Amino acid sequence: MPEITVISGKGGTGKTTVTAAFVHLAGNAVLCDLDVDAPDLPLILRPTREVAVDFRAGHVAVIDPSRCNACGFCMDICRFGAIVAADGEYAVNPLACEGCKACVALCPAGAIDFPVRRCGRRYRSQTRFGPLIHAQLFPGAENSGLLVSELRREARELAVTTGRKIILSDGAPGIGCPVISSLTGTQLAVLVTEPTPSGRHDLERVAELTARFEVPAAVILNKADLGGPAAGAVREACAARGLPIIAEIPYDPGVTAAMVAGQTVTEAGIEAVAAPLRAAWSAILELTAARRAA
Repeated sequence: MPEITVISGKGGTGKTTVTAAFVHLAGNAVLCDLDVDAPDLPLILRPTREVAVDFRAGHVAVIDPSRCNACGFCMDICRFGAIVAADGEYAVNPLACEGCKACVALCPAGAIDFPVRRCGRRYRSQTRFGPLIHAQLFPGAENSGLLVSELRREARELAVTTGRKIILSDGAPGIGCPVISSLTGTQLAVLVTEPTPSGRHDLERVAELTARFEVPAAVILNKADLGGPAAGAVREACAARGLPIIAEIPYDPGVTAAMVAGQTVTEAGIEAVAAPLRAAWSAILELTAARRAA
């Protein structure tokens, strides 16, 4: 099952705008938003949620006041400062707790429980373009990489049961755990960047990551006409790494209007932007087919 993942070295490059256009062009895909900290694809696709389940991972310490003798030993041994005291009673700040279990194991009164942490919610939804698998981590929650892996597994299962031919994912920005989890085993990573010094720098970081995992990659240069020398620097960096630039998209104020209206740029008929994106989608299908045939 071909999986195509759109990522970027930094936020704000237009990654989700590009992904949404590909969603429109793909026609028969299972859609997946793997940016579990800040999922934006639902803002454009406006999905109807059909299934919602809790995502639980890791553990958090919880003091039971009825068993606590207020000795304060847990505060003394917690290296993360997660134990707070007020009016002679002790409690755990869940945002500071790292789940190391030291207080649980060493509490003289055995007053500290260690339940599985509720970290977020997973969703299966329907959109006007097909099914969407997505999630939202709670603020400060961890295990984003595990959640991304679960979303990808569900997307693959759904693709098999529904007969859809491709999985198209909107990945997270950066190079952290959720990006790594979104890359392993994917057939093609599409790297969206912008013509700025930080855009080039972060493109090189994420390109290094895809190379390390031996994932083929191609680049889309967004707002290419605004960069001047910075756009040239991006092209030179791609050439040095052997990365094909499959589209250079011009700036168009109509893109923002389309996003506000909940439309993809290809739906909105912004031809200056839609035309290179259609060409990029054709190139993606060719690269994916070549990868599968190799």
